[in-house]
Amino acid sequence: MRLSARCFMANKRAFDKYASFSPSPVSIRDLLDFGSKTGNEETSFVFLRHELPVRLANIMKEIRHLPKNLRSMPSVNLVKSWYDQSFEEILEFEDKKVVDKAILKDFSEGLQKIKNRHSKVVETMAQGVLELQETYPTYYNFTTVNTNTEAIRYFLDRFLLSRISIRMLISQHVLLYGSLVADNPRYIGSIDPACDVLEVLQAAYSDARFLCEGYYLTAPDMEVTCFNPYEEGEKIKISCVPSHLLHILFEILKNSMRATVETHANKDTIPSINVMITKGREDLTIKISDCGGGFSQDIRKLVFEYMYSTAPRPDYVGEGNAPMAGYGYGLPLSRLYARYFGGDLQLSSIEGHGTDAYIYLKVMTDNANECLPVYNTTASRMYQSDISVSDWSSNKPWNNSHPRGFSTHARKLH
Repeated sequence: MRLSARCFMANKRAFDKYASFSPSPVSIRDLLDFGSKTGNEETSFVFLRHELPVRLANIMKEIRHLPKNLRSMPSVNLVKSWYDQSFEEILEFEDKKVVDKAILKDFSEGLQKIKNRHSKVVETMAQGVLELQETYPTYYNFTTVNTNTEAIRYFLDRFLLSRISIRMLISQHVLLYGSLVADNPRYIGSIDPACDVLEVLQAAYSDARFLCEGYYLTAPDMEVTCFNPYEEGEKIKISCVPSHLLHILFEILKNSMRATVETHANKDTIPSINVMITKGREDLTIKISDCGGGFSQDIRKLVFEYMYSTAPRPDYVGEGNAPMAGYGYGLPLSRLYARYFGGDLQLSSIEGHGTDAYIYLKVMTDNANECLPVYNTTASRMYQSDISVSDWSSNKPWNNSHPRGFSTHARKLH
């Protein structure tokens, strides 16, 4: 249904207003305190009816700066329409100052509707980039790092991290005050304040092993060592979002299994995957080591690029039939989940031998701050083709630090 000119102008003014604000990052400590001590449904409503439009408008601004070729792809237009619709729906609560149970119920149901609408955003945006590659195969080559692909990678990092943050805030509200029920009674929203890291690792290994055996009829074993030097004798536990950690661990283990099985396919035994979990005072580190043959330094520059994969791209598979590899979103998306609350994901490889993956998470909840993209002039310039010209005689040094234009300062929920 088409908007009237007056309604269109009102929405445009609202969009420009919210896009002028920067997101307000929160920490895991903020979310835990709010969900268990200081917060209530009305306070969450007041915060989210402003914060969600800010986050939506910031990333919608960047969608408008994408190369025209990408913006014209059908799947990208579909994603844009979802964001436009969700922004308009949240605006309906902007001026509702009298908060009663009916308004709160409508808001919670509206957030759940938005979450469901955006459930296929990652796959749909990936399809849009694939449409671009198929339409302009020589111009957008995702097997090399160039000016065109760097701008798209920059956008996808920010777009997907923004999506993680929006879903996190929505999930917290609907789990605490809506009709959804948390997976575990100990959870505060989607956060486990005492997550057993080894337990999540074993769940991820079980899922990855099931998938690997379905493809190769075999899978490597896993050997785990735990170090907890400051809490000797205790299980390693931290406050985190278990679903995020499970996603990261599953992706790394899946890749390690595939590489290990294929490297040792003609041998009598398959080497185990070795995992070390260490809880320090500030960082939790999970090191996953395999003997899967490793990769070269040239490949290292590509492993976190979207659309890049060492496996052939699989044919479409239906629900419940996940591919072992091939789409090229697993590692970059896993790194975003790690970075979202101040952690990281890094790979170190020895070509001809194997790869070590390092997952870092914050131990102290007040240090686990959201890392959010902020739309500003720096961000807008990153989409200009002349920004990415290298000032080195060869490939510029690879940098795994946070992209420019990200916010890492926390502000408490009020």
